[in-house]
Amino acid sequence: MPKKQPTKRQPRYLDQTSTQTLEEGLKEYYAANPHVTLPSTQPTEFGNILAAHDALHVIYACDTGMYDELRLLPMSWWTSECTFKKYLSMKNSPAVDQMYDDMIREKGSLWLYRSVLKVMPRLVPTVVSLWFKTRDRKKQLPFFGYTQLLDQSLLKIRQDFDLLPLI
Repeated sequence: MPKKQPTKRQPRYLDQTSTQTLEEGLKEYYAANPHVTLPSTQPTEFGNILAAHDALHVIYACDTGMYDELRLLPMSWWTSECTFKKYLSMKNSPAVDQMYDDMIREKGSLWLYRSVLKVMPRLVPTVVSLWFKTRDRKKQLPFFGYTQLLDQSLLKIRQDFDLLPLI
């Protein structure tokens, strides 16, 4: 009988009730995702956008698969200081354009469209539910100001910003 391969341990930051700090979660995020571009290797403006985006991955308990990448966007628009309007202005950065161009050159347009279409049946109901759950929110999670939360536990951040029902 073939030997079963050990399963990879899920990062702790993906646990809804993780008590690790945001800083610990970010370290774990980068260790678990070596394919992720490190913000420190990028020009300052783009590096700051990447770092804030990565912090949202950890706070919202999202991995780097297509489903969570696409879920992260509306979650951030509706629950953080990174509104849709701010997202569009950041998206118009030459560095962001370069990132998308590089991804398409590396994996191809067909891969991108296929990946998006594959998760849509599961994603659409989730996004609709998120929209209803996030209506009239008063307290917004900091985007570029995420560094003020580095020493707080993920559970506390998720509770303080009422994110647990969304994760």
